[in-house]
This record gives sequence, C-alpha cells and structure tokens, in this order.
Amino acid sequence: MEAAQAWRSLFENWPDNIPKEGMLVTAVETIQFNDFLVSGGLLLIDRDRPDAMGARKVMVPYVNIVSVKMQTTMDLAQFQVMGFQRPL
Repeated sequence: MEAAQAWRSLFENWPDNIPKEGMLVTAVETIQFNDFLVSGGLLLIDRDRPDAMGARKVMVPYVNIVSVKMQTTMDLAQFQVMGFQRPL
C-alpha cells in the first residue's frame, strides 16, 4: 500500500475512542488540529486557533502527509484498533 492510501485509510477508519487531535506534518509545515473530515484525495483539518494568516481550516492532499504527531498519553495497546501491532 502506498503512503497516501495508508494515510487515507488511517483517517477514514479513525476509531471513536482516540481523540481526533494532533499535529499533521507535511514537507512544508506542521499543522496542529483538533478535528478533521475525509474525502477522496484530501484531508480537511480544523484548528482551534488561526494561523498567522488567520486560517482555521486546511485542506491537505494525502500524498503530502509526512507524519502525524499525537500528544496523548494513551497506552500503545489502545492503538491496535488502528491496525498497529507488536512485532512477532
């Protein structure tokens, strides 16, 4: 699976028990978000505070996502519902 498809799948299947918040890292910037919506090729993220230009919403192509950072203190085991697992 290519990276864009993996990101799309992750956001489309985000479980209810994991807060929809974190930091989306692209090659250009890191964008803090507190909610999001998905579509075919774009992720629409919402911020609780505007950026320097006053924007609160950002549309990002899945192909531009480098990583997602999360500030949660949840145990790693709780992320298994997202498809993550311990190595064998």
